[in-house]
Amino acid sequence: MPFEKRINLVTLGVSDLKEATAFYERLGWKRSSASSEAITFIALDGLVLGLFPRDELAADAGIGAPERPKGFSGITLAHNVRSEAEVDQMLAFAATCGATITKQAEKVFWGGYSGYFADPDGHLWEVAFNPLAPLDDEGRMQLPD
Repeated sequence: MPFEKRINLVTLGVSDLKEATAFYERLGWKRSSASSEAITFIALDGLVLGLFPRDELAADAGIGAPERPKGFSGITLAHNVRSEAEVDQMLAFAATCGATITKQAEKVFWGGYSGYFADPDGHLWEVAFNPLAPLDDEGRMQLPD
């Protein structure tokens, strides 16, 4: 039986749960009442973002205490928007919330416009305008067949 085509929850391992929660709240995302002192849940449109202490997340996965990554972790998260101007606005806003801009927005090889920021734990977020996969009225990417 194949997996259904969905992801329900993305959990980020964080070094300081309170600091990470405060950062995402500054972005305008609300901590769910399902959260506790041990974990933060933030309901997004169609997905839940979890924030969990990094060492505890590694232990939960059965892999032992991880070393703090020194560079690229091999994954990025993306927040797509409806225009190039909105990319610039969102990156500027993220910076005021405590994000580090790692790449200023620019036209990119695949035909869109994007830039990157890192949250306080170094998790990379791309903010992108993709004219080849526009957003519907609910903000979901529409991929061509």
